[in-house]
Amino acid sequence: MIYENEKLSKYNWFNLGGPDRLESVKPFLFNLFNDKAIISLPRVFRFMLAYLISSKREKTAKEIYSFIGGSSPILKNTKDQAKKITGFLMNEKESFSVHVCMRYWHPMAKEVVKKVINTKPDEILLVPLYPQYSTTTTGSSFLAWDKEFKKYNKNIVTKRICCYPSQDYFIAAHLEKLKKIFDIIMKKEKTLRNTTVLFSAHGLPEKIIKGGDPYQYQIELTVKQILSKTTEVGFNFSICYQSKVGPLKWLEPSTEQAVINAAKNKRTIVIIPIAFVSEHSETLVELDIEYSKLAKDHGCKNYYRISALGISNAYIKSLVSLILGASNRKGLINRKICPNSLDRCYQKGMD
Repeated sequence: MIYENEKLSKYNWFNLGGPDRLESVKPFLFNLFNDKAIISLPRVFRFMLAYLISSKREKTAKEIYSFIGGSSPILKNTKDQAKKITGFLMNEKESFSVHVCMRYWHPMAKEVVKKVINTKPDEILLVPLYPQYSTTTTGSSFLAWDKEFKKYNKNIVTKRICCYPSQDYFIAAHLEKLKKIFDIIMKKEKTLRNTTVLFSAHGLPEKIIKGGDPYQYQIELTVKQILSKTTEVGFNFSICYQSKVGPLKWLEPSTEQAVINAAKNKRTIVIIPIAFVSEHSETLVELDIEYSKLAKDHGCKNYYRISALGISNAYIKSLVSLILGASNRKGLINRKICPNSLDRCYQKGMD
């Protein structure tokens, strides 16, 4: 919707991406592991290792995606989010368009940057669908965008949302979903004292965190905010990390072990994908199928998985709030929230 004499803004949604068919699985994996933010080796060695890993994992990954129709739903989910955001923003007096940009599979930065440049915007806002910042996700996406964008030598105002791990509407979106599950449990069990809530996030190698990446800090901040606003009592909780790949030591406890421990103690298990805002293989297969079976095999009778935030009104409002706030600030629009010790934080040195 174009308003006369108003700036034409472009909002670009960054997400991981996923294979759109089984034949795309191997090149998707290659793109993922060939990212220097994921594997910090010299280019030639990273290329060879990415080829080896993607070749080795291709069969297993294809089996995983076959459980969900042979492709990742993440692109459709992200487009649905963009469509709903557009509906909210149509009520604001601003001209804009929304573009989806994926990191490891189409549409990727190269094609999206070209499309955006061709529309001659006055301003660009980069919006990550990663609530918690990491050099491996938002940071990598920003770098990929900048690499393509500088080829055009265009002097266009570009703003960035870094992260929003404790944004009010984002926290409210999680609380809304958690309360619905608590209500179900209360009707069935009359108490939450036998309930364990597992806040599950995608894991990272420990060395990345020790190198100053703020991801773990921001995951813990999200959980802290949710717990501070939860009115229900009696349950216990754990932050855990899933989807480990390779021999390196990753963040612990693993979601797998947390599920086993809770199940052995006959706990009712509630899993919240705290860092995922779209459904994909890590939620639909790993959490819904693999860990559900694992829980039941170890004695759990009641296993609940809370859905990703998707197009819930509260989550969409969180993004709208961030976008509208961007008009009053320059460059990076977030206030600094990470301690100075986390020197890989994108906000370091900014207010």
